[in-house]
Amino acid sequence: MSQRSGTERKNIYPGLEVSIVLKQDQRTGTLTEGVVKDILTKSPSHPHGIKVRLETGEVGRVKVIHEEE
Repeated sequence: MSQRSGTERKNIYPGLEVSIVLKQDQRTGTLTEGVVKDILTKSPSHPHGIKVRLETGEVGRVKVIHEEE
């Protein structure tokens, strides 16, 4: 299983299951799981993770991409 990076925009698309860090959780690193609705980062990569909006409306940076098996 290859681990795709959450810092590369090309690896992220709507409908993808991911774990993100919400702004208020950046100090603790608490992850929130969900499904990508929108990609908010415009640049091709970001060192802290691509910013996305989940279907729940929560916004954060992608830390883990859940691979579909």
